[in-house]
Amino acid sequence: MKVLVTGGAGYIGSVVAWELIRQGDEVVVLDNLYMGHREAVPAGAAFVEGDLADRALVERVMAEHRPDAVMHFASHTLVGESMAEPSLYLRDNVVNGLNLIESAVGHGVRRFILSSTANLFDDPAEMPIKSSERIVPGSPYGESKHILERILYWMDRIHGLRYAALRYFNACGAAHEDLGEEHHPETHLIPLVLQVALGQREKIVIFGDDYPTPDGTCIRDYIHVLDLAQAHILALRALDAGSRTYNLGNGKGYSVKEVIETARAVTGHPIPAEVGPRRPGDPAELVADSLAIREELGWEPRYDLRAILESAWAWHKKHPQGYGDQ
Repeated sequence: MKVLVTGGAGYIGSVVAWELIRQGDEVVVLDNLYMGHREAVPAGAAFVEGDLADRALVERVMAEHRPDAVMHFASHTLVGESMAEPSLYLRDNVVNGLNLIESAVGHGVRRFILSSTANLFDDPAEMPIKSSERIVPGSPYGESKHILERILYWMDRIHGLRYAALRYFNACGAAHEDLGEEHHPETHLIPLVLQVALGQREKIVIFGDDYPTPDGTCIRDYIHVLDLAQAHILALRALDAGSRTYNLGNGKGYSVKEVIETARAVTGHPIPAEVGPRRPGDPAELVADSLAIREELGWEPRYDLRAILESAWAWHKKHPQGYGDQ
């Protein structure tokens, strides 16, 4: 299969592109390198630098490469930024995504994978969060993904574009020691903790330790990026049987303190931690229920928290300044 991967120079997109190539698929990466890294694009992938806002460019890419499927990762993804600049998300994520979807339909593409988010569920009725949970987006970022899911629903009904919307929290870990996570600014807990171990930060701040959880700190679902890649590819292969929506998670949450303690064990570094005030809007627990994709497609996450941290530590030790070290 030939797959167009938008955002394929970014963290999750580059790993999915790498895994597709490893499994024998042909990959075209389209990325504007705003948050991605040219060095992360896997060898063997065709690379086009460009922006989805440029509809003429999207049309040229579709016409030249004629993909069988699209995997869409290119997006603004920072929840906090979306609360400060909602139009950036509600305009760019939606309009750029629609440019891509319309072009795909116009060029006869019949398979589409959307990298969605569990930020769709700001007020879940139960935990872990099932894919059938009512949607209450937690931010303009989450709202933008919800709009794209609805667009895909109608494109399936009207044009037969089969799609999978995959919703997940906290992608983490590294595919291997040369393909890992680098963001500017960095906002994710695991790389921030490892920056302390590298001596790049003095300490890690825990935002509140008075939550109704066993150790008082927030619990989140951390899922290895390779497990996510496998889920995306399994969903792609299954689209001939119809569109689908899945929540992706390990099925077990880990607290902030558990992440820090495991990082201390993996790195051998004391990793000083300091408790600060709660961040507004942080729920006590967020864990995704992935029973549907496990039962329907046989997906099973393979990496626990320690394995996630071990792979991330190997990447960060080899590339303490990120892809600039390559």
